[in-house]
Amino acid sequence: MTQPRLKFVLCWHMHQPWYRETLKGEFSLPWVYLHALKDYSDMAAHLERHPEMRAVVNFAPILLEQLEDYAGQLRDWLYSGRRMDDPLLNHLAGTRPLPRDAHGREQLFRACLRAHAPHMIDPYPAYRALLEPLGYPDIPADTPPLLEYLNDQYLLDLLTWYHLAWLGHSLRDHPAVKRLMNKGRHFQSNERRSLLQLFADVITEIPGRYRRLAEKGQIELSMTPYSHPIVPLLLDFNSARCALPGCRLPNHSGYPGGEKRAWWQMQHGLAVFERFFGFRPRGVWLSEGGVSEEAVALLPQFGIDWTASGEGVWHNSRSVSELPHNTPDTRQELFSPHQLPEVPTRLFFRDDGLADLIGFEYQHWHAEDAVADFMRHLHNIRDFLGDKVEEHVVTVILDGENAWEYYPHNAWHFLEELYSQVTASPVIEATTFSEALARTRIVTLPRLCPGSWVYGSFSTWIGEDDKNRAWDLLVEAKLAYDKVIASGRLDAARQREAELQLAVCEGSDWFWWFGDYNPSESVQAFDRLFRQQLHHLYELLDLTPPASLDQPISVGGGQAANAGTMRRGHE
Repeated sequence: MTQPRLKFVLCWHMHQPWYRETLKGEFSLPWVYLHALKDYSDMAAHLERHPEMRAVVNFAPILLEQLEDYAGQLRDWLYSGRRMDDPLLNHLAGTRPLPRDAHGREQLFRACLRAHAPHMIDPYPAYRALLEPLGYPDIPADTPPLLEYLNDQYLLDLLTWYHLAWLGHSLRDHPAVKRLMNKGRHFQSNERRSLLQLFADVITEIPGRYRRLAEKGQIELSMTPYSHPIVPLLLDFNSARCALPGCRLPNHSGYPGGEKRAWWQMQHGLAVFERFFGFRPRGVWLSEGGVSEEAVALLPQFGIDWTASGEGVWHNSRSVSELPHNTPDTRQELFSPHQLPEVPTRLFFRDDGLADLIGFEYQHWHAEDAVADFMRHLHNIRDFLGDKVEEHVVTVILDGENAWEYYPHNAWHFLEELYSQVTASPVIEATTFSEALARTRIVTLPRLCPGSWVYGSFSTWIGEDDKNRAWDLLVEAKLAYDKVIASGRLDAARQREAELQLAVCEGSDWFWWFGDYNPSESVQAFDRLFRQQLHHLYELLDLTPPASLDQPISVGGGQAANAGTMRRGHE
């Protein structure tokens, strides 16, 4: 007799913000191509190795465009010698001279340390050997004494090892990679070229690999609005006060024309998604799981069947709806799609505890023990649901790239074991959101308390002085934008460029970084880049940028727990 199975949706969110300095400038940070080589490639490989595993993969359209950009630049360099727009890649390729001044050489040296050392430096004796003369693992914060005596070959070897360390586990057996790792140092230009050829091949193939997985029906592909904005805040700053009644808001009362901009973000995002994957998605993960009644009501206008958010939003929404949410019977409703009155798009709420186990806890466990524990949790939920198990679905959503450097071997053994155990289970069924909709009980939610998957609120993006100041600067730029567009003095091409530049400025990540709890180096890098994006928007509008953009917004002050890449959850 077939046992009733618990439906389980695992959703990986793939996202990086816009790292170019303006629309066409140099890439200021390398995280798009590094995560492509390490994570987007490995995550596709896991799914390809487990054809019975079902999952949802969500892409931010602005990430897809940057992947395409990098792939094109790498190919252009390989075939025509054209210089790329990323400083690290140019140094590695030899198309950009290594810096001669002490400050420039130290900056390059520091860039080659942006990795989680226990799993990305320490396992490689040759990499460690390059760093130990300079004091590794306790390299001084000021200029290491020996740095000025190190020659160009040292920096080229360090660059090569940095990129080798950022390769995914699925690429470690590539002949070019094995040759370089076995050689250890004194890498020549032809050897570095072979590595860059691999980069071009891997990054070029990423969208196509996920498209083929979707065409086979193994995964469901979804998207966020184009540049990853917090849509509820574009629509109404006051939405932050449902979860945080005492939240301080920016000086400006709201984002001007927010509804029109939210519409544009959706429409343009869908166009980009369809260009890459050949179809329109049925689901949208609103950036950061940021939802409100107004934001969700926008989705049916684009034919969107589902969206999702975090468990904290579910708790807050039941509270404002004056519904119980801590009893066993109501707890079961977390594992059901929800529907707002008169809004056909359904909402899923993730199990925050299960997501955080993968995102933050299991990195410390042996892979088999971690997966056994995760499966026990799923079985316990199945037992808890009892004879109603087939009416429900367990949802786990988390970033698909940022946790893995904290696992041994880029979480290769953990994810292999997880996919193996899930697909082998007779009582757990991996599925997708769209498939689950047809086979689950829908729960009506009278009211939705706006919030995100982080704490169930928008505190990560608004409410602190630095974040509010950033919003005020953006609002002022938007008011200037509206005035110039209304005047009609920009030609169509310049208007289109300004519209895209505005979208970059609306991304959520600028606000995420501002605050004294993030490491100073990363905060200041994003602060400078955000102000530069706003500065360029004024230039595109033929306006003089205000002096306020010359003043830092935030300096940070937290400890660098990672390499400047973003992690979301309970941190």
